[in-house]
Amino acid sequence: MTQKNSDLFSSNLSHLDNQAQAQMVDVSGKASTVRQAVAAAKVRMLPETFAAIQAGNAPKGDVLGTARLAGIMGAKQTASLIPLCHPLPLQKIEVQVTPDPELPGYQIEATVKTKAETGVEMEALTAVSIAALTLYDMAKALEKSIQIESIRLVSKTGGKSGDYQVEKVT
Repeated sequence: MTQKNSDLFSSNLSHLDNQAQAQMVDVSGKASTVRQAVAAAKVRMLPETFAAIQAGNAPKGDVLGTARLAGIMGAKQTASLIPLCHPLPLQKIEVQVTPDPELPGYQIEATVKTKAETGVEMEALTAVSIAALTLYDMAKALEKSIQIESIRLVSKTGGKSGDYQVEKVT
């Protein structure tokens, strides 16, 4: 890569250095502000699997409680899992696993909040991903074809890029 191209990368892309190598962004000069992110996912399954989980008849035990706790734990480990994420002091992590008979399956939503120099979108996305994977793990003895779908950022507040709200959640 020529020097001119590497300068272009480093000046426009915050996660690349002068040699176009990945780097962790320096956020030390940014103000510590309140930031919150909400992410969501869907877990779709057969009606029989959904009924068994709802009735508490899954072979591994408390599917929903375990998934919720795993999501919380996952959010706390985001910086260990995603190479360029900053470790953040998380003040709030809430994971909801809500039955949706229309899928059939579950809607998962995570809200993560901090007061820091960078946002918590990745923590919220990690929370719903880990909760969904755990739900699969806890129910795979009932069904191997469970589908994890639509992992997405729903909203974020705070930070230089401003607020974001998905236009339509499907």
